[in-house]
Formats: sequence, structure tokens, C-alpha cells
Amino acid sequence: MPKFKLGPASLKELNGVHPDLVAVATRAIEITVQDFAVHDGIRTLAEQKKLVAAGASQTLDSRHISGHAVDLVPYINGKLRWEWDPIYMIADAVRMAARELNIPIRWGGAWDVDFTQSSESAEDLVSQYVARRKANGLRAFIDGPHFELPKAKYP
Repeated sequence: MPKFKLGPASLKELNGVHPDLVAVATRAIEITVQDFAVHDGIRTLAEQKKLVAAGASQTLDSRHISGHAVDLVPYINGKLRWEWDPIYMIADAVRMAARELNIPIRWGGAWDVDFTQSSESAEDLVSQYVARRKANGLRAFIDGPHFELPKAKYP
């Protein structure tokens, strides 16, 4: 299995992020088959407002602002890539790391499920989430690189 490590830019993005989430990201990079970078850790409210205005985020109450969320983006051939197949591989590694460390994780690919405890493939979780949203007449906002600590345990 390939061995990856977080680079200096990723480590800088983790400054101020909750230690449990740092532990999950750090373990995930050790066991993943897909290299990734921490694209976003802490965000300011001003940064979040810009993302909401651009449609890249749905809320000003982002877990990034409090240090309870990270975006882990596939790193392929020296570039960050927002492609689903590698995102699914990263999600698998995050889920394994979270289980190992007994830290619950909420995933932006399927917001409404207990991601850490789920047994379905990451791809199935996304398609099931989209189907549930559509069945309720709602639009699905999927954010595959996004991982956060749930508010119930981490207010």
C-alpha cells in the first residue's frame, strides 16, 4: 500500500483544527490508497461568506469557522482534483481512521447518515442521500471532500 504524508501546506491548514479531527486526518493519510491535501481547515467568517455567495457552501454556520471541519481533496499528479472516484477512496480511509480512533465523523457526501458506523460504500451513500433528498422534494448538496465532527458530540 502506498505511504503518504501530510505536506507543510496541509499541516498549516490543520492549525487550530480540533485535535480529534487532526488525528483522523493524520491517520487517514497513513492508510489511504489516494493521496490528498488538507485544502481547508479553519475559515474566517469573511471567507465563508464568499463561499456561500459563490454557491460553494450552504451556510454561514460552517464547522470550518469553529475548527470542527476539514476539506480533504485528492492530490493527483501534483494538482488538487475534485473527482469523485478518488474522493470515495479518501472517504473510505477517513471512515477507517475514525473507526480506529473511535471518533464520529459526518461526511459531506451523505450529510444525514452516521458515516463512521455506515457499512455501505461511499458511492452508495452518496446516491442514497441524493435519492432521499429528491424523494422529499429537496435539492441535494453534496460536498465529497468535507469531513466534520458532529455537533451532538462536539458543540
